[in-house]
Amino acid sequence: MTFSIITVVFNGEKLIEGTIESVVNQTHTGIEYLIIDGGSKDGTVDIIKKKAENYPIRWISERDKGLYDAMNKGLAMATGDFVLFLNAGDRLFSTHTIEQIAAQATPQTDILYGETMLVDENHKHVGTRSDLTVQKLPEYLTWKSMKKGMVVCHQAFLPRLKVAPQYMPDNLAADIDWVIKCLQKTQNIVNTHIIISEYLMGGVSKTRHQQSLKDRYQILKTHFGFFQNLINHILIIFRALVFKIFNNSGY
Repeated sequence: MTFSIITVVFNGEKLIEGTIESVVNQTHTGIEYLIIDGGSKDGTVDIIKKKAENYPIRWISERDKGLYDAMNKGLAMATGDFVLFLNAGDRLFSTHTIEQIAAQATPQTDILYGETMLVDENHKHVGTRSDLTVQKLPEYLTWKSMKKGMVVCHQAFLPRLKVAPQYMPDNLAADIDWVIKCLQKTQNIVNTHIIISEYLMGGVSKTRHQQSLKDRYQILKTHFGFFQNLINHILIIFRALVFKIFNNSGY
């Protein structure tokens, strides 16, 4: 099994090295590593060049139209059986992660997925996404699992390249649409039951967060219909409020 791991970065000199090291130090040998740089103005490209002298990294550095445009460039360059997006600041959980994933893949496997560990700016483990948020990783993931939001991180979601579509442009919730479309095309979906990645928590501007919520609503309405999506979002809000109450109460 071969895996195309794609890292998208822009002005990430403080983040990119750790991400690269987590990939190039993997024990599994069937890895194609692609780095898509958006024309960084800091020292990011220098770090990539230096790493590429010692490791087989394919990379480009050019202006793009945003995150998902860069991710689409990575998909177009990829040649592996499966694809995984690991953006600057994120890391694979251990040096054996891809080896563990590959051991669970068969020629019939369409998608592999797992858990994500959230880390702070010092890269200290805070807890898994399922432990710390209302978005719990399903034991059995289907496209209908997404009706209440992004229940799996794209940093821990590996579809076969042949079923992975291009991302929607100019939509802050394009990752949800992408995951849904991947799941709709497939049937053999494997829960690896391992922590696949470390996700660097970071702040999102209020304006972008509000827009992302609007974009998510429109995407889910497209896939699930107006009335079902309305009901789902009422449940999302209720679940979030309950989670916040119990979390603040120390339960």
